[in-house]
Amino acid sequence: MFRYIVKRLLWLIPVLLGVTVLVFSIMHLSPGDPAKILLGPKATQEALEQLREELGLNRPLYIQYFTWLGNILTGDWGRSLQLKREVLPLVLDRFKATAILTMTSIIIATVIGVISGTVSATKQYSWLDRLGMLISLVGFCLPVFWLGILLQLFFGLKLEWLPMTGMYSPGSEGNFTDLLLHLILPSLTLAAGAAAVIARMTRSSMLEVIRKDYIRTAKAKGLSQSVIIYRHALKNALIPVVTVVGMQVGFLLAGAVLAEMVFSWPGIGLLMVNGILARDFPLVQGSILLVATSYVFVNLLVDLLYVLLDPQIAYD
Repeated sequence: MFRYIVKRLLWLIPVLLGVTVLVFSIMHLSPGDPAKILLGPKATQEALEQLREELGLNRPLYIQYFTWLGNILTGDWGRSLQLKREVLPLVLDRFKATAILTMTSIIIATVIGVISGTVSATKQYSWLDRLGMLISLVGFCLPVFWLGILLQLFFGLKLEWLPMTGMYSPGSEGNFTDLLLHLILPSLTLAAGAAAVIARMTRSSMLEVIRKDYIRTAKAKGLSQSVIIYRHALKNALIPVVTVVGMQVGFLLAGAVLAEMVFSWPGIGLLMVNGILARDFPLVQGSILLVATSYVFVNLLVDLLYVLLDPQIAYD
């Protein structure tokens, strides 16, 4: 196990280097001049050249990349052109809000998806199975921004049960109850599509497992249905589900951008969108790099969870 962890950590190096190359290239090859955006359309050519010199934008791209990469490795992620603040503490602060939203959504999606998929598999072709798969199909097809607006209109505007925007109420002290109330709508919006995927994978995996010989043997021994399903079948059926859950974390981190825009959630997605519109290279690069790094480590964690679910898996 230790050798496998070390090997995977070493493989992260070229993966993250590739991410940095892609992020840097996309931002610098896209149209637009940060100097003109910062100084405005009436800026003189001399002022533009002076700002480009200060920001290092007049140097070759490969020199700009290696300079940026060297600074990243030393903890200097640059300074936001728009907000005039250090990028690293800024993105870490915003990433906390995105992590709270993403983790809440994946927990909701996993609980709903596993329960729904298990019930559908044990009641195959029943009305519960058909209803569960229909709901999962609808949840998968609904766009995040559209579902979020519907929830806002119904639960926030019409019923006035839940807050529609923000992470805390204006003027509040940021207590835990207030945070939970603000989390409900955006987390349900994000969880809908992930829950649908997890439910369908759980159903498919459970149908395969309950046809195994050891399940028939357990039934022949007279074990109850609940013991067979939840103690024997579900544990083995969760192995492919864990993979899907790990992938959904990455999708939710990306989908959080839309949810944060709809609900004005102060996360890294909303920060990234504003940075893109302002052509704030250091801010966007730092945001994407942090999200990509988090996703890579989530995949590593998912691989390690396999051992807990199936001790027969040997990585060494």
